[in-house]
Amino acid sequence: MHPNCEKLIQRVAEFLSEVENLTPGRDLEERLNRQYGPGNSFYDEFARLIRTGLDSDEGWVATDEVQGPRYRRTRISPPTETTRFCSITTVYMDPCAVTGGERDEVLRGQYHLHPYGEINYVIPLTDGAQLKGMSGWQGAGWTSPGPGTHHYPEARGGPVVALFFLPAGRISYDARPDAPQPISI
Repeated sequence: MHPNCEKLIQRVAEFLSEVENLTPGRDLEERLNRQYGPGNSFYDEFARLIRTGLDSDEGWVATDEVQGPRYRRTRISPPTETTRFCSITTVYMDPCAVTGGERDEVLRGQYHLHPYGEINYVIPLTDGAQLKGMSGWQGAGWTSPGPGTHHYPEARGGPVVALFFLPAGRISYDARPDAPQPISI
């Protein structure tokens, strides 16, 4: 494992120890954006390590192609005691890679369900890049879909990296877009 990947996992473990008893969902998303957004030491260190990993091609940031080079992901840690039993995955999405730079293009990923919810750290790699969460489009900051929610991951405005944490590593690709959302998103 690359030393920067190890550093990221350690910092994520420290971050998760601060939020481990909070449930993913709208309230957590608002709290994370208020308390852990850009300028927070966790947010800034995650961004530095991810950018370095990408720029130096260290081989751990979103290396496995899902829909070609514009949509990639890599699980960098399974759920462990250290990570408060959350898995850690990096996802890279670049909607402009296919369109020749059209910034209004949306890249849609694989539809999935979050059995126990999800926490997503969002780092835009260019100005205006965003990831869509359950509460709408998010630039630099966080999204946190609640337990039972399901959606297409979507990016627009340029390349974005999402670092996502799944409680117990749970994710389901058996969800259907026409299924109702849970009462609490």
